[in-house]
Amino acid sequence: MHEMGIANSVLEAVRREMRRYPEARPANVGLRIGEMAAVDQESLRFCFEALAAGTDLEGLQLEIEICRRRHRCKDCGNEFNVADYEFQCPACGALSSECISGDQLELAYVEIEEHESSTVGAKSSQ
Repeated sequence: MHEMGIANSVLEAVRREMRRYPEARPANVGLRIGEMAAVDQESLRFCFEALAAGTDLEGLQLEIEICRRRHRCKDCGNEFNVADYEFQCPACGALSSECISGDQLELAYVEIEEHESSTVGAKSSQ
């Protein structure tokens, strides 16, 4: 199950990023996963939650964006979605195309919540 390794890598990347913002807390982390990347979303979510449980990242929300498989026609440059292994360009009919999206697995963003110092109960210097 490579989803456990992916989940672990995501959590490590969040921790690295949070070192830059010691006063903040991560709220959401987003992944872009291509439909050809062979990642099971539910397994990934389960692994992510299991690894984060009981740690400083417990409660961190995982958001996943699935990216469709897209090709670019080598003849006319048209970009199109591929479904059911239909690689023929809908614009010119050519069968010569290259994959430009749908196989990625990338960390898209980490949303953080910054906590400002509270002045409640602080003594006034006046």
